[in-house]
Amino acid sequence: MTAVLEQIAALVPPGSRVLDLGCGTGELLAYLQQHRGCTGYGVEIDDANLLACVQRGVNAIQLNLEEGLSIFEDQSFDVVLQLETLQHLRNTELMLRETARVGRIGIVSFPNFAHWPNRLQVLMGRMPVTRVLPYQWYDTPNIRVGTYADFEVLAQKNRLRILDSFGIQNGQPVRRLPNLRAGMAVFKFERG
Repeated sequence: MTAVLEQIAALVPPGSRVLDLGCGTGELLAYLQQHRGCTGYGVEIDDANLLACVQRGVNAIQLNLEEGLSIFEDQSFDVVLQLETLQHLRNTELMLRETARVGRIGIVSFPNFAHWPNRLQVLMGRMPVTRVLPYQWYDTPNIRVGTYADFEVLAQKNRLRILDSFGIQNGQPVRRLPNLRAGMAVFKFERG
């Protein structure tokens, strides 16, 4: 498991009931089940990723997140993970509110567009291409870009109380000046 996923797994209380939105191959959910005694489901749209989840022993549901989470009741999970999915969604704000509705705690991560190498590339007149944002502007699956500071404003607007936040750079947490010094932003929050 990557250092980024280990940092995020540490935010999940042991024994939690977890919903992992955009769970990919189920790597994190499998880790949480095996090492932190968690239960839950992954949500994924890709057929190959769903098969990988099943092969890992992870319960996964095929669902397009753009359609919302109406199949889940309020507060039906202890933790809802939304890792590197917000930037792929058209209705980011709705999905953030849905995350807070369905889970007692939400954890999101996304590429931090304000990381200093990105700023430098924009200053040079080009869209950034980095390890965290590895695509050219014309072939990126990201339909949104955001910054650490932008999420703080969005959370306040949606009455979400941030419990913990930090950046991640080279697998290490960045708590001092994360908007400038980290390529990935991580937030743990609850409804305010």
